[in-house]
This record gives sequence, structure tokens and C-alpha cells, in this order.
Amino acid sequence: MGQEQDAFAELSFEDALKRLEAIVSRLESGEASLDESIGLYAEGDKLRARCEARLAEAQARIEKIGLGQDGRPAGTQPFDAG
Repeated sequence: MGQEQDAFAELSFEDALKRLEAIVSRLESGEASLDESIGLYAEGDKLRARCEARLAEAQARIEKIGLGQDGRPAGTQPFDAG
């Protein structure tokens, strides 16, 4: 299981999302056996968690540029999603 977790940790957001889309497509096709569907669902759940973690990391790095009274950039502030 450790190697599998490492493999997911190495995936870029885009690669994880592409694989997740392929899993959803396969599950929606109805062609997967029950055992395959269970495995795909488990993999998809791990990929979903990976994508959420990558998005949270990106959001934490986003800063908004604050403007001074003259309209010029006056520094940065942490991003506030609220």
C-alpha cells in the first residue's frame, strides 16, 4: 500500500484528474465487473483526495495584490476565499 500511496503523491493535479475522469467514464459505461468497479471506486476515491489536497496547496499559495490609494500595487495579502 505504501508504494501505491507514493504513486498517487507523485501525480500532478492534471494527471490525477485525467485518470479520475477515465475511471468515472468506465464506471458509467456499466461494462466493468463488480470486482473491477470496486477497485476503480477505491482508486477514484484516492485520486479525488489527491486532487483536493493539490487544490488546497494551490489555494494556500495564492496571494492577492493590494492596491494603494493611487491605484498602484502596494503589497500582497493572503488569499481569503470567504
